[in-house]
Amino acid sequence: MSQRFSKEQRRKLLTVYGRKAVKEALEDPTLDCRALHLAQSNRKSTIVDDIVELAHFREVEVFEHGRDALARISRNKKQDQGVALDIFCPALNTLDDYLTTLASGQASHLIALDGVANPQNFGMSIRSITAAGLNGLLLAARGNPALGSLVIKASAGCAFRAPLLRCQTIVAALDALEREGFQLYRLSADSAHNLMSDSVKVAPRAVFVLGGETDGLSREVRSRSGSDLSIPMENSVESLNVAVSASLLAFELKRRRDQLALLLITLSPRSGRRQTIAIA
Repeated sequence: MSQRFSKEQRRKLLTVYGRKAVKEALEDPTLDCRALHLAQSNRKSTIVDDIVELAHFREVEVFEHGRDALARISRNKKQDQGVALDIFCPALNTLDDYLTTLASGQASHLIALDGVANPQNFGMSIRSITAAGLNGLLLAARGNPALGSLVIKASAGCAFRAPLLRCQTIVAALDALEREGFQLYRLSADSAHNLMSDSVKVAPRAVFVLGGETDGLSREVRSRSGSDLSIPMENSVESLNVAVSASLLAFELKRRRDQLALLLITLSPRSGRRQTIAIA
């Protein structure tokens, strides 16, 4: 990662690696590519030449590094293929910085994937949460997969524009969110409270936690004060893939938000006066 960037800018840089992934990123005109990093030991090849040509065409800075130095940039020496690219992602943030931007009483709905380590599941969840317009998805340094090529591919490129909020662990993030007035909701198949029901109220500030593929919710998350919600299922189906659950949750929250935007304040046709309608 180039030292020319400020500390604030570096927090919003996403480094992709691997020759195919880097070439595809440089070919995407919607991405703000900032710096191309190459290993000095790279052998001459057509794809590397194409990558360099694309970088020059887009006026992206090109840096050459020793092999170990490049590995520190890509953080994946075995798979970076001697190529890495810094991309500026405006929506990428730290949870701490995000919380400092929230105004007093401002609503916010976040999702956390507790122990979800499968890159495909995490990437598909990123895609759904981005499409639904949620405020953020927690990205834990420990417990979630790194934003590598598998996650980016599964997200269909949405990882570059997703509202990802970096944190150290989900548990530490929940502590910080609790201090800022966020209500905890856990998705649990055993809960009698139907997420899809309008009779179930959701707090204006809320974080929704889904469990991992193998072990579900961690003991630390299960033991916290909060509410449990379930996704209704029929035909004796007991659980859904976590990425499917994240998608259903994200779009249910979008439905509630859209309903609020459409129905909270309406124009009375008789008086021309605005009136407030209470909704779930």
